Amino acid sequence: MPMREYEYQLCDVFTSTPFEGNQLAVFFDADSLTDHEMQALARETNLSETTFICRRDTAAEREQGVRVRIFTTQEELPFAGHPTLGTAATIRSLFPEFKQAARIVLDLNAGQVPVVFPPERNKSRVAFGEMTQREPVFGSIHNVVKIAPLLGLHERDCATQPLPQTVSTGLPYCIVALNSTEALSRLRVDLVSSEQYFRDFDARFFYAIAPEAPGVWRARMQYYNGEDPATGSAAGCAISYLVQHGIVQPCTQLHIRQGLEIRRPSDLYVSANSISGKIAEVRVGGSTVPVANGRFFLE
Repeated sequence: MPMREYEYQLCDVFTSTPFEGNQLAVFFDADSLTDHEMQALARETNLSETTFICRRDTAAEREQGVRVRIFTTQEELPFAGHPTLGTAATIRSLFPEFKQAARIVLDLNAGQVPVVFPPERNKSRVAFGEMTQREPVFGSIHNVVKIAPLLGLHERDCATQPLPQTVSTGLPYCIVALNSTEALSRLRVDLVSSEQYFRDFDARFFYAIAPEAPGVWRARMQYYNGEDPATGSAAGCAISYLVQHGIVQPCTQLHIRQGLEIRRPSDLYVSANSISGKIAEVRVGGSTVPVANGRFFLE
């Protein structure tokens, strides 16, 4: 059989500086790949996520969105934040029919997600995009006494107003507000015990946040692939949680800094509205910078 070649681009997301932020590999024309091959390629890149663009005709893409699938090293995800921004920025940069588009819609397993690129913020090779996530679903309230040991922390490190809660804008996280960035620096998630804990609850992962300065919060997320430099899907859940509980005012943009502990500093800009008591218009923005191109060879 002839060798098949698949082009991809490596980019860093939620940063304007190469070799910071969260890495992403984007495969350009992946509709001929099997599920098994996509998963194998994601394991080979060994990044937190790898995306696969499955092309269809231009009319369908403009009506339904560009079909994109997202894989970690272990599984396919219905939605993830930095892959959405990074893939949309890659499409805008490299696909002639979407060249310098102001808006691109991705058709993910979780549904359609629009990404907007404000012209005033996109005058260089660094692309700033802002996605609008699905309206949040608020789930279980979690007991601080039970989850603090799972985070490697003391009960006193965790805020109780509000209590930790599951929130999902496409992927469910247990959002845990901590009392200080010092407590956040000590985060050590017990992955085995956490997996057992989540079997009885509606969340997949912990996302720990702490206030750093007015308008600025810090965040960390540790999971089976290590520590995530930037978690856009969780950031949308976090701002939804903070607005829902009155910690942040509706439509106020919050700056979330993540990844500092692993030397991959990331900057996420989030906001959410409250309409008749319901959280909506959840927006997560950040920059993407391309860093490399390459090819994979499959038999």
